[in-house]
Amino acid sequence: MAAASTPQSFLLQHPLYPSLKTLSYIPSKQHLRPRPRLSTVSCTAVHPAPASVSVTKDQGRIFNFAAGPATLPESVILKAQSELYNYHGSGMSIMEMSHRGKEFDAVIKNAESDLRRLLAVPDDYAVLFLQGGATTQFAAVPLNLCAPDDAADYIVTGSWGDKAFKEAQKFCKPNLIWSGKSDKYTKIPPFEGLEQNPNAKYLHICANETIHGVEFKNYPTPSNKDAIMVADMSSNFCSKPVDVSKFGVIYAGAQKNVGPSGVTIVIVRKDLIGNAQPITPVMLDYKIHADSASLYNTPPCFTIYICGLVFADLLEQGGLVEVEKKNAKKAGILYDAIDGSDGFYVCPVEKSVRSLMNVPFTLEKTDLEKKFIEEAAKEGMIQLKGHRSVGGVRASIYNAMPLAGVEKLVAFMKDFQARHL
Repeated sequence: MAAASTPQSFLLQHPLYPSLKTLSYIPSKQHLRPRPRLSTVSCTAVHPAPASVSVTKDQGRIFNFAAGPATLPESVILKAQSELYNYHGSGMSIMEMSHRGKEFDAVIKNAESDLRRLLAVPDDYAVLFLQGGATTQFAAVPLNLCAPDDAADYIVTGSWGDKAFKEAQKFCKPNLIWSGKSDKYTKIPPFEGLEQNPNAKYLHICANETIHGVEFKNYPTPSNKDAIMVADMSSNFCSKPVDVSKFGVIYAGAQKNVGPSGVTIVIVRKDLIGNAQPITPVMLDYKIHADSASLYNTPPCFTIYICGLVFADLLEQGGLVEVEKKNAKKAGILYDAIDGSDGFYVCPVEKSVRSLMNVPFTLEKTDLEKKFIEEAAKEGMIQLKGHRSVGGVRASIYNAMPLAGVEKLVAFMKDFQARHL
């Protein structure tokens, strides 16, 4: 009979467990639950796979076209993997350490510093790492910027702008100055013809509509000289340069372009902070978070850490000017394939405002869409199904989607078309 493995010996076989010589404590027999004697069974030690094994595209990575949570840079994932068990010699994972400790203090400060460099954020703006998603900001914005009877203007170019407008009705007097709903959210209006409220506190837009694939290429100006621009930039945040000084508030969920889900980034001009309505919940008050440097309560530490790695990666690529060039090239290839398909594939969005991030399209033969999505998945391209509210197909090609992923999708599209004419 093979020598029986004890609980101690099995534990010490695990590659993540320190060697016997470094142990300060080994459980004694009286601390262990008694095990029944097995006289007729031979046991073989089980050796778990080494923890250092990394996964690459050749070992199972696929092209993930999801709208969010979305694909992350492979270099970021591998770096996080290498630091996960023992972060910078601290003896702890980043997931375990205190948000008040020196290690995480450096993490969040570096993340903010790199984001400021990427977007050239002026010194008179606060950068906040919050929770609750961009949806929570639909309430936070009017609560922090308006009194209950104040007016605010909203341009609605898709589902998310519509949700923001409806939420604002609970906390101020929003005006819907334009909606693209009658055209199924496929265009953006000329700014000159917009009838703004001259007393509006702010003008709100969704800079890129994730569901409908409509993106502002430039921005309107509030008619009230004292009003500010507010933008939900969740799905094109850090995909191109933005003049932050033209906005009073920019907010974005991280889970599309700059990290995993769990953190919402708010960039707010400091003079706008400190006037929240009395009913504002403490977790929605910008002053609370600005005064505590985003550490009023326990923040989403791991997500902020990943965001910091992404910001560093974007800087290494040459900043957002270079990133935008790459995004334009990827989107151009995909839109050219759609437009050159003789109507087999159709993108409904007006060409001048097509998103570089989210590309929705339909098939002329709509009954083939399910098959298209299923066959693409078998070829290693997943999450191409359009949003449940609109159907069709949607390819989200955020910063981290490599050119090879778009090229593979286009090759598949051409092959699929050839087989189904």
